[in-house]
Amino acid sequence: MSELKGWIVFNGHLKTPKFLEYVDWFVESCEKQRVSIKKMTNDELLVMTGEKGLIVSEDQRTHSKPDFIHFADKDLHLARQLEKQGVRLFNRSSSIHICDNKSIMHGILNDRHLPMPKTIIAPMIYPGMPLKVKNYLKIVEAKLGLPLIVKEAYGSFGEQVYWVETRTELEEVAHRLTGIDHLYQQPIFSSLGTDLRLNVIGDSVVAAMKRNSQSDFRANVTAGGTTHPYHPTKTECQLAIAAAKAVGADFAGVDLLIGEDGPLICEVNSNPHLRSIYDCTGINVADHMVDYIKHTVTTH
Repeated sequence: MSELKGWIVFNGHLKTPKFLEYVDWFVESCEKQRVSIKKMTNDELLVMTGEKGLIVSEDQRTHSKPDFIHFADKDLHLARQLEKQGVRLFNRSSSIHICDNKSIMHGILNDRHLPMPKTIIAPMIYPGMPLKVKNYLKIVEAKLGLPLIVKEAYGSFGEQVYWVETRTELEEVAHRLTGIDHLYQQPIFSSLGTDLRLNVIGDSVVAAMKRNSQSDFRANVTAGGTTHPYHPTKTECQLAIAAAKAVGADFAGVDLLIGEDGPLICEVNSNPHLRSIYDCTGINVADHMVDYIKHTVTTH
């Protein structure tokens, strides 16, 4: 097969140093492995009804259809339309959709009977409507106890996650999140302030680190956590790989909690950043991603 040609698609309105570094990191790994790669923003590729369903900006029209796309964004309308053009996306739109919404993600993991903290999905309340009926909060408290953790379905870097100590706080958070998809979760006290990040590529865990925070129940680096290289157990590796497969991810950052009876899935990230795991372990996960893409595209 001739030289592979790919795109990395990212958000045109999210050009922060952290995200641009991710794009450059992936491009560098492609160039090292002699894969032709083109940077594309989602606002250069517009979804349209009729015709071919896709509008390409004037600046990009000279570029032929790629062999693959690393979709480093959450623009699902665009991702689905690109797939309809017959291009293989890494990760697929279905995987991004599942991972982007924690409520959907936990439902999928539950369908596969994978271990995770006891979780209750908040009933849907239409935006703009007040929280009038609170009886469900009694069930949440009875099933999960207090304290508990509340998470908005959409959120990254440990943000939109709340620690709730009392029934009063529970009601206050429920009022504040009216109209916002969210869930309630039982804390894993043996893992407060600590979690494991395992980077999964295909059927393998290629890098892992332990994250710790002395001041926060969240272990995320952006929430003040520190990182340490980690050698996961066979059970932890198997669980991380099973979680990635459950959501259909080619590559993922799987966060595990350390339970008293074994590891539990905290969440699955379909587009994990690469800097923290590299600074911690010295492993360039992007190199493994590109190698996996090359193998997948050339053998299918």
